Amino acid sequence: MDTGSIPVATVVGLVFAAAATVAIGIYGVRLARTTSDFLIASRSVGPRWNAAAISGEYLSAASFLGVAGLIAKYGADALWYPVGFTAGYLGLLLFVAAPLRRSGAYTVPDFAEFRLGARWLRTLSMVIVAVVCVLYLVPQFQGAGLTLNILLGVPDWVGVVAVAVIVVGNVVGGGMRSITFVQAFQYWLKLTAVAVPALVLVVHFFDDDRAVGRPAPPTVTERTTVDVTTDVVVQVGEPLAVTATGRVDGRTVDGTVLLAPGEHEVAAGTALVLEPGAAVPVVAGAPATNDDWVAPGGGIGGAHPMFQVYSLILATFLGTMGLPHVLVRFYTNPDGRAARMTSLAVIALLGVFYLFPTLLGVFARLYVPQLLITGRSDAAVLLLPGSVLSGLGGQLLAALVAAGAIAAFLSTSSGLLVSVAGVLSTDVLRGRVRDFRIAAVLAGLVPLGLSLAVTSLDLSRAVGLVFAVAASTLCPLLMLGIWWRGLTAVGAAAGMVTGAVVAGGAALVVVLVRIDPEAGGGWVAAVVGYPAAVSVPLAFATMIVVSLATRARVPADVGRVFSRMHVPERLGMGRDRELGAFEDTGVPAEPRGPGQPSPRGEH
Repeated sequence: MDTGSIPVATVVGLVFAAAATVAIGIYGVRLARTTSDFLIASRSVGPRWNAAAISGEYLSAASFLGVAGLIAKYGADALWYPVGFTAGYLGLLLFVAAPLRRSGAYTVPDFAEFRLGARWLRTLSMVIVAVVCVLYLVPQFQGAGLTLNILLGVPDWVGVVAVAVIVVGNVVGGGMRSITFVQAFQYWLKLTAVAVPALVLVVHFFDDDRAVGRPAPPTVTERTTVDVTTDVVVQVGEPLAVTATGRVDGRTVDGTVLLAPGEHEVAAGTALVLEPGAAVPVVAGAPATNDDWVAPGGGIGGAHPMFQVYSLILATFLGTMGLPHVLVRFYTNPDGRAARMTSLAVIALLGVFYLFPTLLGVFARLYVPQLLITGRSDAAVLLLPGSVLSGLGGQLLAALVAAGAIAAFLSTSSGLLVSVAGVLSTDVLRGRVRDFRIAAVLAGLVPLGLSLAVTSLDLSRAVGLVFAVAASTLCPLLMLGIWWRGLTAVGAAAGMVTGAVVAGGAALVVVLVRIDPEAGGGWVAAVVGYPAAVSVPLAFATMIVVSLATRARVPADVGRVFSRMHVPERLGMGRDRELGAFEDTGVPAEPRGPGQPSPRGEH
């Protein structure tokens, strides 16, 4: 899409967000000295500050850009994304937050060993945590590339590398202590960046005579040129004449083309010109008319909409409980009560935030429907303010949105990198501050390479696949580990491997084979594109059945472990095993009890 010249205000917004992130990170470096500071901020973060930091890192590119884009494309059923992303914290609040904090662990692998007493299970958990974090980092980096490409016209790889460098620098400098300040600031920046344009457009909407529920396709109000940047299949409901330069339906064209009702292939590099009042083709699988778009039940494209919706609900509701960068935040709370208060505050902060991407998705359908042709609906939030409002006002809103988008990539990427660096430094390396920094650099290079190598998906769809992997692996481990005494190490491993193979294999197929469940394809495409409805029950069932078959291997001290997780701290049944266990050098300062894992993962 032709974005014209680059507004100076947009460049200023991008520079401000990046510079503020670096500056606040440098401030946090002054307070980060010990291994405990780098991994869990010495468990000194209060509920309010922690809730803002969690919200800052959780509201990723999928939330800031992807939710609005999917709502613009698919309508009512896409609302399950923001609902699921928020409701997942209710499960955390009720079932996981306080017991996990009382376990006294540093990381999810540390919890696995604490609960089940198996060093090898800790290693398996470490691998899964690393995989989930790397998979989640890829769409964040790719989203940054998309954003800078749209706003500044630079190649995608420039944004990918720029965000990776800033994130790795912040994490290497101060770890969890540093990024806590950064992420809390970034939550409020992102909220402002979506709330202000949404509210301005609400006022503009009430002065407009257009509506989104009419039984007609979306239309453009002025002559519009659309540059298609990726191969896409579009559908039209009635004959449509467009001026095209490029390849349409496998033929080279340069002039007026009549698109008959049905689906048409448009190749990357093709330019389409729509005249004023022309209906806008939409990507295959999306609702072609506005009344279909506002009606629930159509799913998110494809032949099995209800399966997609229920699978998405499972992935988002339970996936939150398995996200390492979210879970590690509860280790930073002083006690279990603070962990619960943090979860409650996060639900409120997320609920407020997601009101605004929903509105922006509606306005994108109304004011920039041409994005439905390109297949890059993630750009809706970025281009919407400048497309609706002309002059300085539109430029300032666009700059604010740009700043919020960069903040989204930086904050989530920082949390993910801390999580994977934490498990690598404590389980693979020796657990010192220097080891954490080495692990952060190495952990940043892998997703950077993948981001440049693999084809990008819609941001929320890519993140949804990662949620499915987390819901099928770490979520069953935590839920059954916290609430079921009969879990064994063998059962936990069998369930996690099963979930990882099914959900992870599906994600791999989607990326490499490019199966698109939104464009049809039957049950195979539906299950591969939305695997949680199969992988999550299968992982839980496997964990339970194998544990029952190996019930003789239930840890002998399971009663003591359960008391520690579920008895309030004030009764004195447990204590933090790692708090104060490290000096600045990273050497354990006090012996640990029998069966208690080392913070470094050594025995």
